[in-house]
Amino acid sequence: MQPSLAAATPAAEPDPLTLEGLRRVVDAQIGPRAEGVTYRNVSGAFEVLAVIRDPERARHLLRRRCAQWALMVKDVLRPGAQPFAIGDVWTSSDQLICKTATDGEVK
Repeated sequence: MQPSLAAATPAAEPDPLTLEGLRRVVDAQIGPRAEGVTYRNVSGAFEVLAVIRDPERARHLLRRRCAQWALMVKDVLRPGAQPFAIGDVWTSSDQLICKTATDGEVK
């Protein structure tokens, strides 16, 4: 029986340039959505409750093996709407309705 190469090979350290590239891609996909931001698109209007950048948690929430991030949002046009997770990429058809300032004041 031959030993497994995977067991004998130590885990490689992540390449900093690759990690930076992935961070930029994720930032572009999330766009200007941050906690407290309200935005709209063809599907409706949504308040961002949380931005999840932990890939394991995002994969669990979205039930996608390759998810790197997720957003918890609430539909603001439906009274009593429950929060739900999305992984929709920010596009040119998305529009900010209002965003929070750094001091917590809504603009």
